[in-house]
Amino acid sequence: MPRSGSPFGPLDFQLVLLRRMADHQPGLVEDARRELGVTLAEMREANRRWQAMVRSPRSRGAAQRYRSVLGVPSATARRKIGDLVCDALQWPVPLWPGLRFEVLTGPGGAVWNEWLVRAPGAAAPPLHTADDLRPWSCTVDEAARAFAPARPMEGTAPTRWRLALTLPGGHPAVAEFTWGLLQDVQPADRP
Repeated sequence: MPRSGSPFGPLDFQLVLLRRMADHQPGLVEDARRELGVTLAEMREANRRWQAMVRSPRSRGAAQRYRSVLGVPSATARRKIGDLVCDALQWPVPLWPGLRFEVLTGPGGAVWNEWLVRAPGAAAPPLHTADDLRPWSCTVDEAARAFAPARPMEGTAPTRWRLALTLPGGHPAVAEFTWGLLQDVQPADRP
């Protein structure tokens, strides 16, 4: 159970992920919080401590912060995105065993992206219809591939992504993601 005097670790980090997701899916977050055996106050405290670490003038770089909180990555890989080369660091997230928390770092260790992705070897969910797009069922990449062409849109916060999708039958929709995990899908207004 996380406490303000104990080192910030993987359980606390899962609570940070959940805290941001609570804006979209309070019921799922409540269930997950109970599964982790923590109180709402403990979740808020974990988020407060995370924000203090992020904003501290003595703060480590983001990649080093993740390593100090989550430990040694379970997987690392070099990736080429366009002309740029980055390193992908991944850690397991016990709350979502089929996912990994991934941090993409560029030259000098700058963090380019941080989100949940499907774990290597884990099966992606079948995504064919709007009904398949249930909260927490898929990642940004999975939804974008299933309903291509998808268009990235500006998110409403740093840890949020949005995708404009066209669902079967030609129905435009906007999918909302927090930390890379699907939270909600709403019909889009036609231009």
